[in-house]
Amino acid sequence: MGFGGSAQSMITILKNNEKMRNKRDKFKKTLGGYDNKRKTEYDFPEATPEVLKEIKERLIKERKQRFIKIAILFTILLSLFIYFIVR
Repeated sequence: MGFGGSAQSMITILKNNEKMRNKRDKFKKTLGGYDNKRKTEYDFPEATPEVLKEIKERLIKERKQRFIKIAILFTILLSLFIYFIVR
């Protein structure tokens, strides 16, 4: 075995890597890239105590509803399991 086959494949790999590098550079330029100079700014609304209280109450209510659904489902499955074992 000579170096002809492996050298050719190495050249092909290097060429493919160069093509990929060009594509990455193109995407960095067109999509905004990774510019460290530019700061990302977000416009979040100010959270008032009333809004936070409403969110907290809503989350508590959703958590209770989810717990009730899981408890009912568990009870049904457990009763079916016991029914089939006893039968």
